[in-house]
Order: sequence, then structure tokens, then C-alpha cells
Amino acid sequence: MNDLTGSLIDRQNILNNKDAIENIRKYIGINGVYFEGELRFTRQQIIDFYDIDSSTIKRYINNNLRELNESGYRILKGVSLQNFKKQFGSTLRDGLKAPSLGVFNFRAFLNLGMILVESDRAKLLRGAMLDIVIDTLNSKSGGSTKYVNQRDEDFLFAIIKEAHYRKDFTTALNLYLEMGNYKYSLFTDAIYKAIFRGDALEYKQILQLKEQENERHTMYAEVLTLISSFETGIAHEMRKKFEELSRKLTATELSSLIIEFSKHPLYFPLIEEARNKMASRDYGFRRIIHEKLQPYIKSVSLEDFERFLGDKSKELGERIQENIEVFKRLKDR
Repeated sequence: MNDLTGSLIDRQNILNNKDAIENIRKYIGINGVYFEGELRFTRQQIIDFYDIDSSTIKRYINNNLRELNESGYRILKGVSLQNFKKQFGSTLRDGLKAPSLGVFNFRAFLNLGMILVESDRAKLLRGAMLDIVIDTLNSKSGGSTKYVNQRDEDFLFAIIKEAHYRKDFTTALNLYLEMGNYKYSLFTDAIYKAIFRGDALEYKQILQLKEQENERHTMYAEVLTLISSFETGIAHEMRKKFEELSRKLTATELSSLIIEFSKHPLYFPLIEEARNKMASRDYGFRRIIHEKLQPYIKSVSLEDFERFLGDKSKELGERIQENIEVFKRLKDR
């Protein structure tokens, strides 16, 4: 997240983070006008702030119209334009007689500043934005984003179910595979490679986990659910193969089974989705790149920022206390 001018994903990761946007707004302290429930800025106000000329802003709008529209740039016409002129006509230096008027909301104002290379003020603002985003992420995640995944309300039950399905898999390895104890780590890695193209050691190195830290405690709920599905599914296939052959499987046979399993049409879209979630969220929240998953990086959605850092997100300890009675009932079954 170094060069906002050249990365749409980085720009979107800032613009979709509502808390960071609000902190940036407070930092800048710029005055616009409130119109139809949003802070708005005219082209002239943008020109004045970024210290650019009218031809420059026109060129940037024309060349980046789709992106700016998605951020909130809007052309006022008809009734909306008339209402705007009635409320703020005295503040307009020009455009009073124009049949339309382009206005920016705050997101579009920042979006323009992220791509504007001719403005020294925009360059300074980009540096400040990056610092504010990092501070906001650290503040919302308690100083570290290593376990930001655990703030999701779906994580707790995903990790609980994962332990059950993990037992199915390790039991199957014990009963149906002809191999020593090394098989547990070897074929766990085989599943990891099938899903996100890396083994446990690679994953730990990327996230800078200590040897005693469990990598699954840093994984997102969807990834854990897919791993669980893989492990219990392969356990089922191992049992079938064992009964068919009337003997334990060899390591080569299990490797082939896992590869075949991962290519099943049922799993292909799920694997793609898990790779997208891991690559995009780790880049957006943890500022980490999984090199083997780099093509899957997308911007983090508004919904995901709310899910992991918004009002509904909570520390894992809080989730456990809220669900303690549920756990007791499960234990008594």
C-alpha cells in the first residue's frame, strides 16, 4: 500500500473503510456543503484545495469517470440542480446558468486526491491517508491485525466445528493409511496446498507466526469451513477406498486421491472463493501478500470492513462469554 496512484485495489481498500474515512475527514477539516444528506464539494472547491487548474480536473474526471462515479461523484441536473443553486448559489463562482453541475462527495474528493499526480497537496494528503489508515486498523484491532479474523461473528463456531472434522481426518489417517506419524503433517500440508497453494510452514512464515502458534487460529471462517469440508470428505473417501482394496492406502494413493478430490467441480468455486477471501483480506487488513495467491487479490468490501472492524465485530473472548451457555449445552450432549 505504497503508491495509491497506481493501485485501484489500494484506493478501494481505503475508500471502503468507513472508520478511516471519518478519521481522514477530521484530520483534513475541509469545509464543503451538506446537500441531500452528504458533504459535497464543487469542482471549484476541488481546484482550490488541490491547487490545480480547471483543465486538469476536467481531464481527470474524463479519464477516471467510472471510478469517481463509484466513489460518489455526481452530475446534478433538473430539480436536484435547482435545489442546490437555491441553497448554495451564493457560494458558486461560476455554473449558476449551467444546465448541469458536477459535485464530489467526500469519498470522491479523496479518490481524486489518490490519483492526482500534478498536485503537491494531493501527494501530501496521500501520505497522511496511509498513516491514518494504518493507525485506524491497529486501533480497531487492538494494536495487531494478526487475529483480526477472530473478530468475525462466524469465526467462533467455524473453529469449533473445524476441530470435530479434523478428528475425522486424523482418525482416517490412522485407520486407513500405511505410514508413520509423519503422515499427519504431510497430508495436512497436501490439503493446504490444494486450497491455498502453500503448506503450513509457508503460511506461518508469511504471517510471521511463532512455532507454537496455530495457523488455523488466524484463518477466516470461510477458509476454515472449506478445510473442514476437505478433511471430512477425504476421510470418507479413504474409508471407501480402504473397503474397496481391503488394505490400507499407500502415501502415493492418498496423494492422488487428494489431487482428484480438489479438482471436483463441486469444490472449484469454493476453492476460488477461499483464495479470494484469504488473499484480499490479508492484503487489506494485515498488509500481507501471499505471493502464490496474488492474482486473487481484490479490494476489501464495505461489508467486510464492517464485519471485522465495525460495530458488530468483537474480540474472541467477548464472543465466548456471550455463548458460554451454548457451549455448556454442547458439552452435555
